Amino acid sequence: MIETLRNNDFSLVLSGGGALGISHLGVLHDLEKETLIPGEIIGTSMGGIVGACVAIGMKEAEIYDNIKKFSNLFNWMKFSLSGNAMIDNQKIARIFETLFGTRKMHETDIPLKLIATNLRNGHKRVFSAKDNIPIKDAILCTMAIPGIFEEHVVEGETYGDGFLCENLGVNESDLDLILAVDVLGERSFDKEMPDNFFKTANMMEMFEKSVRLLIYNQSKSHIACSQKDILLLEPETVGYKTFYFHKYEAIRKLGLGLLQ
Repeated sequence: MIETLRNNDFSLVLSGGGALGISHLGVLHDLEKETLIPGEIIGTSMGGIVGACVAIGMKEAEIYDNIKKFSNLFNWMKFSLSGNAMIDNQKIARIFETLFGTRKMHETDIPLKLIATNLRNGHKRVFSAKDNIPIKDAILCTMAIPGIFEEHVVEGETYGDGFLCENLGVNESDLDLILAVDVLGERSFDKEMPDNFFKTANMMEMFEKSVRLLIYNQSKSHIACSQKDILLLEPETVGYKTFYFHKYEAIRKLGLGLLQ
Protein backbone atom coordinates (compact mmCIF):
# COMPACT_ATOMS: atom_id res chain seq x y z
CA MET A 1 0.00 0.00 0.00
CA ILE A 2 2.79 2.42 0.88
CA GLU A 3 4.49 2.00 -2.49
CA THR A 4 1.18 2.45 -4.30
CA LEU A 5 0.63 5.74 -2.47
CA ARG A 6 4.23 6.80 -3.04
CA ASN A 7 3.98 6.33 -6.79
CA ASN A 8 0.57 7.93 -7.35
CA ASP A 9 -1.34 11.08 -6.49
CA PHE A 10 -4.09 10.14 -4.07
CA SER A 11 -7.09 11.60 -2.26
CA LEU A 12 -7.23 11.22 1.51
CA VAL A 13 -10.83 10.63 2.61
CA LEU A 14 -11.56 10.84 6.34
CA SER A 15 -14.91 9.69 7.70
CA GLY A 16 -17.01 11.15 10.46
CA GLY A 17 -17.46 9.40 13.78
CA GLY A 18 -17.17 11.82 16.68
CA ALA A 19 -14.37 10.89 19.06
CA LEU A 20 -13.67 7.79 16.98
CA GLY A 21 -12.24 10.17 14.39
CA ILE A 22 -9.25 10.72 16.65
CA SER A 23 -7.96 7.44 15.19
CA HIS A 24 -7.39 9.38 11.94
CA LEU A 25 -4.38 10.86 13.71
CA GLY A 26 -2.69 7.47 13.90
CA VAL A 27 -2.97 7.16 10.13
CA LEU A 28 -1.68 10.72 9.69
CA HIS A 29 1.30 9.87 11.87
CA ASP A 30 2.21 6.98 9.57
CA LEU A 31 1.69 9.08 6.43
CA GLU A 32 4.06 11.72 7.80
CA LYS A 33 6.59 9.04 8.70
CA GLU A 34 6.57 7.87 5.07
CA THR A 35 6.49 11.49 3.78
CA LEU A 36 3.27 10.75 1.90
CA ILE A 37 1.24 13.87 1.08
CA PRO A 38 -2.26 13.60 -0.42
CA GLY A 39 -3.24 15.53 -3.51
CA GLU A 40 -6.53 16.50 -1.90
CA ILE A 41 -8.37 15.93 1.37
CA ILE A 42 -12.07 15.09 1.73
CA GLY A 43 -13.66 15.02 5.16
CA THR A 44 -16.97 14.59 6.90
CA SER A 45 -17.72 15.74 10.45
CA MET A 46 -14.75 14.84 12.70
CA GLY A 47 -12.87 13.73 9.61
CA GLY A 48 -13.53 17.18 8.22
CA ILE A 49 -12.05 18.87 11.29
CA VAL A 50 -8.91 16.73 11.16
CA GLY A 51 -8.68 17.05 7.38
CA ALA A 52 -8.96 20.83 7.49
CA CYS A 53 -6.09 21.00 9.96
CA VAL A 54 -3.90 18.93 7.64
CA ALA A 55 -4.96 21.01 4.65
CA ILE A 56 -3.63 24.23 6.19
CA GLY A 57 -0.28 22.63 6.99
CA MET A 58 -0.67 21.46 10.58
CA LYS A 59 1.36 18.41 11.58
CA GLU A 60 -0.19 15.44 13.35
CA ALA A 61 1.44 16.25 16.69
CA GLU A 62 0.00 19.77 16.61
CA ILE A 63 -3.47 18.46 15.73
CA TYR A 64 -3.19 15.97 18.59
CA ASP A 65 -2.38 18.75 21.04
CA ASN A 66 -5.52 20.59 19.94
CA ILE A 67 -7.61 17.42 20.14
CA LYS A 68 -6.65 17.19 23.80
CA LYS A 69 -8.66 20.36 24.35
CA PHE A 70 -11.77 18.44 23.31
CA SER A 71 -11.04 15.84 25.98
CA ASN A 72 -12.25 18.39 28.52
CA LEU A 73 -15.90 18.80 27.60
CA PHE A 74 -16.10 22.12 29.44
CA ASN A 75 -13.66 23.63 26.91
CA TRP A 76 -16.21 23.37 24.12
CA MET A 77 -19.56 22.30 25.51
CA LYS A 78 -22.20 24.89 26.34
CA PHE A 79 -25.76 23.67 26.72
CA SER A 80 -28.37 25.52 24.72
CA LEU A 81 -31.67 26.49 26.28
CA SER A 82 -33.37 27.22 22.95
CA GLY A 83 -33.33 26.12 19.34
CA ASN A 84 -33.12 22.60 17.90
CA ALA A 85 -29.90 21.34 19.48
CA MET A 86 -28.51 20.41 22.87
CA ILE A 87 -25.16 22.20 22.48
CA ASP A 88 -24.56 25.86 21.69
CA ASN A 89 -21.74 26.28 19.15
CA GLN A 90 -20.22 29.49 20.57
CA LYS A 91 -17.28 27.85 22.35
CA ILE A 92 -16.62 25.47 19.45
CA ALA A 93 -16.69 28.35 16.97
CA ARG A 94 -14.06 30.21 19.02
CA ILE A 95 -11.77 27.15 18.92
CA PHE A 96 -12.09 27.00 15.13
CA GLU A 97 -11.46 30.73 14.86
CA THR A 98 -8.22 30.20 16.77
CA LEU A 99 -7.18 27.36 14.48
CA PHE A 100 -8.23 28.73 11.11
CA GLY A 101 -8.64 32.46 11.62
CA THR A 102 -10.27 34.04 8.58
CA ARG A 103 -8.86 31.52 6.09
CA LYS A 104 -11.29 30.61 3.36
CA MET A 105 -11.79 27.28 1.61
CA HIS A 106 -9.44 28.20 -1.22
CA GLU A 107 -6.68 29.29 1.17
CA THR A 108 -5.23 25.87 1.96
CA ASP A 109 -1.93 24.15 1.20
CA ILE A 110 -3.80 21.04 0.07
CA PRO A 111 -7.18 21.22 -1.74
CA LEU A 112 -9.95 20.60 0.79
CA LYS A 113 -13.54 19.38 0.46
CA LEU A 114 -15.96 19.21 3.38
CA ILE A 115 -19.28 17.39 3.17
CA ALA A 116 -22.47 18.71 4.78
CA THR A 117 -26.21 18.14 4.42
CA ASN A 118 -28.78 20.77 3.54
CA LEU A 119 -31.36 20.31 6.30
CA ARG A 120 -34.14 21.93 4.29
CA ASN A 121 -34.04 19.60 1.29
CA GLY A 122 -31.70 16.79 2.34
CA HIS A 123 -29.27 17.46 -0.50
CA LYS A 124 -25.55 16.91 -0.10
CA ARG A 125 -23.37 20.02 -0.12
CA VAL A 126 -19.65 19.75 -0.76
CA PHE A 127 -17.76 22.86 0.31
CA SER A 128 -14.56 23.34 -1.69
CA ALA A 129 -12.19 25.99 -3.03
CA LYS A 130 -15.04 27.13 -5.29
CA ASP A 131 -16.87 28.44 -2.22
CA ASN A 132 -15.90 31.87 -0.94
CA ILE A 133 -16.56 31.05 2.72
CA PRO A 134 -14.35 30.69 5.80
CA ILE A 135 -13.10 27.19 6.60
CA LYS A 136 -14.58 27.47 10.10
CA ASP A 137 -18.08 27.93 8.66
CA ALA A 138 -17.78 24.83 6.47
CA ILE A 139 -16.58 22.86 9.51
CA LEU A 140 -19.47 24.07 11.65
CA CYS A 141 -21.76 22.73 8.92
CA THR A 142 -20.14 19.33 8.44
CA MET A 143 -20.01 18.55 12.20
CA ALA A 144 -23.52 19.70 13.16
CA ILE A 145 -25.12 16.44 14.29
CA PRO A 146 -28.88 17.19 14.32
CA GLY A 147 -30.21 17.56 17.82
CA ILE A 148 -26.73 17.57 19.33
CA PHE A 149 -24.88 20.50 17.73
CA GLU A 150 -26.55 23.61 16.40
CA GLU A 151 -27.24 23.63 12.69
CA HIS A 152 -25.20 26.24 10.81
CA VAL A 153 -26.40 28.74 8.22
CA VAL A 154 -24.26 29.59 5.19
CA GLU A 155 -25.47 31.84 2.38
CA GLY A 156 -29.04 31.58 3.63
CA GLU A 157 -29.11 27.77 3.69
CA THR A 158 -29.19 25.63 6.84
CA TYR A 159 -26.71 22.77 7.08
CA GLY A 160 -26.11 19.78 9.32
CA ASP A 161 -23.67 16.91 9.61
CA GLY A 162 -22.45 15.32 6.38
CA PHE A 163 -22.95 11.80 7.73
CA LEU A 164 -26.62 12.13 6.79
CA CYS A 165 -25.69 11.79 3.12
CA GLU A 166 -22.06 10.63 2.81
CA ASN A 167 -19.99 9.79 5.86
CA LEU A 168 -17.09 8.50 3.76
CA GLY A 169 -16.71 10.91 0.86
CA VAL A 170 -15.24 8.62 -1.79
CA ASN A 171 -17.64 10.00 -4.41
CA GLU A 172 -16.06 13.44 -4.19
CA SER A 173 -12.53 12.46 -5.22
CA ASP A 174 -11.02 14.08 -8.31
CA LEU A 175 -8.17 11.57 -8.28
CA ASP A 176 -8.26 7.93 -9.33
CA LEU A 177 -6.56 6.61 -6.19
CA ILE A 178 -8.18 7.04 -2.79
CA LEU A 179 -6.89 6.30 0.70
CA ALA A 180 -10.11 6.10 2.71
CA VAL A 181 -10.14 5.89 6.51
CA ASP A 182 -13.50 4.75 7.85
CA VAL A 183 -13.81 4.85 11.64
CA LEU A 184 -17.42 3.63 11.37
CA GLY A 185 -16.62 0.65 9.17
CA GLU A 186 -17.03 -3.06 9.71
CA ARG A 187 -14.70 -3.00 12.72
CA SER A 188 -16.76 -0.40 14.54
CA PHE A 189 -19.65 -2.51 15.80
CA ASP A 190 -19.95 -5.59 17.98
CA LYS A 191 -21.11 -8.74 16.19
CA GLU A 192 -22.91 -9.91 19.33
CA MET A 193 -26.17 -8.54 20.72
CA PRO A 194 -26.12 -6.45 23.92
CA ASP A 195 -26.48 -8.50 27.10
CA ASN A 196 -26.44 -6.08 30.02
CA PHE A 197 -28.31 -6.54 33.29
CA PHE A 198 -30.22 -3.29 32.80
CA LYS A 199 -32.60 -3.11 29.86
CA THR A 200 -31.96 0.61 29.39
CA ALA A 201 -28.27 -0.12 28.75
CA ASN A 202 -29.23 -2.71 26.13
CA MET A 203 -31.57 -0.23 24.47
CA MET A 204 -28.89 2.46 24.25
CA GLU A 205 -26.36 -0.02 22.85
CA MET A 206 -28.87 -1.23 20.28
CA PHE A 207 -29.58 2.33 19.18
CA GLU A 208 -25.89 3.17 18.74
CA LYS A 209 -25.23 -0.13 16.98
CA SER A 210 -28.13 0.57 14.61
CA VAL A 211 -26.71 3.99 13.71
CA ARG A 212 -23.29 2.48 13.09
CA LEU A 213 -24.81 -0.24 10.90
CA LEU A 214 -26.77 2.35 8.93
CA ILE A 215 -23.66 4.45 8.28
CA TYR A 216 -21.55 1.36 7.55
CA ASN A 217 -24.00 0.15 4.91
CA GLN A 218 -24.22 3.64 3.40
CA SER A 219 -20.43 3.77 3.00
CA LYS A 220 -20.26 0.18 1.79
CA SER A 221 -22.72 1.03 -0.97
CA HIS A 222 -20.76 4.13 -1.98
CA ILE A 223 -17.55 2.12 -2.20
CA ALA A 224 -19.20 -0.63 -4.25
CA CYS A 225 -20.54 1.90 -6.76
CA SER A 226 -17.27 3.80 -7.10
CA GLN A 227 -15.07 3.41 -10.17
CA LYS A 228 -12.01 4.59 -8.21
CA ASP A 229 -9.18 2.52 -6.79
CA ILE A 230 -9.95 2.63 -3.07
CA LEU A 231 -7.49 1.60 -0.38
CA LEU A 232 -9.70 1.20 2.68
CA LEU A 233 -8.48 1.42 6.27
CA GLU A 234 -10.88 0.58 9.11
CA PRO A 235 -9.55 1.21 12.63
CA GLU A 236 -10.97 -1.21 15.19
CA THR A 237 -13.18 1.28 17.01
CA VAL A 238 -15.62 -1.25 18.46
CA GLY A 239 -15.79 -0.77 22.23
CA TYR A 240 -15.42 3.00 22.02
CA LYS A 241 -18.31 5.45 22.04
CA THR A 242 -18.51 8.45 19.73
CA PHE A 243 -18.35 10.76 22.75
CA TYR A 244 -15.21 9.20 24.31
CA PHE A 245 -13.04 12.27 23.74
CA HIS A 246 -11.37 11.64 27.09
CA LYS A 247 -9.87 8.43 25.65
CA TYR A 248 -8.02 10.34 22.95
CA GLU A 249 -4.71 8.57 23.59
CA ALA A 250 -6.12 5.06 23.20
CA ILE A 251 -8.27 5.99 20.20
CA ARG A 252 -5.34 7.62 18.37
CA LYS A 253 -3.41 4.35 18.68
CA LEU A 254 -6.16 2.52 16.79
CA GLY A 255 -5.04 4.22 13.59
CA LEU A 256 -1.36 3.36 13.97
CA GLY A 257 0.16 0.58 11.87
CA LEU A 258 -2.74 0.22 9.44
CA LEU A 259 -0.73 1.69 6.57
CA GLN A 260 1.11 -1.36 5.25
